[in-house]
Amino acid sequence: MSPTRIPEATVARLPVYLRALNSLLEREIRTCSSEELASAAGVNSAKLRKDLSHLGSYGTRGVGYDVEYLRYQIAREIGLTQDWPVVIVGIGNLGHALANYSGFSSRGFRTVALLDADAARQGELVAGLKIRPFTELSAIVREHGVAIGVIATPAAAAQSVCDHMVDAGIRSVLNFAPTVLTVPPEVDVRMVDLSSELQILAYHEQRKSAPASPDPTLDPEVVA
Repeated sequence: MSPTRIPEATVARLPVYLRALNSLLEREIRTCSSEELASAAGVNSAKLRKDLSHLGSYGTRGVGYDVEYLRYQIAREIGLTQDWPVVIVGIGNLGHALANYSGFSSRGFRTVALLDADAARQGELVAGLKIRPFTELSAIVREHGVAIGVIATPAAAAQSVCDHMVDAGIRSVLNFAPTVLTVPPEVDVRMVDLSSELQILAYHEQRKSAPASPDPTLDPEVVA
């Protein structure tokens, strides 16, 4: 990994670059310019070059980037060249969908256990794994060296679930519950709030369909 700490904004864009590079390789494109990669990732080329400069110098003047090599370097930087055991807690509709999502395994994340507090769900087979009692969390974390916990419970249960994850030794949490979690400083939490994202889209959709409002600061007599 690079010896210096990479800015968080750059870290957030590295998976986007990785997805763009995978797409280029699927189309059998082996080299690309910064402009081509930036276009595939939906950013401007200056920002892309600055982001990649934090990783090192991987481009060749007049040639561009070796797509496969750059993909490996970014995957190595964000930790995807090793296996990450994951546990999912809350196997309702969302948890069920997450358990069946093939994108986890193809990107280096191995779901080792599905947990739910509902005794009626326990023993049910989902994506090749039996749903286990939430009380087994600590034992599963020790057995598999779980690095990442995914919370897909209702909001009311999320903080308690998170607390148990932290007590069990999990230091990275992906939270799908629509609530803010309180964690110690050494624990990283990423929140995915689907309803908020839809509300943001609704705002922009409303703006598209609304008639343009006159600027109230303009004096009609002065404009005339």
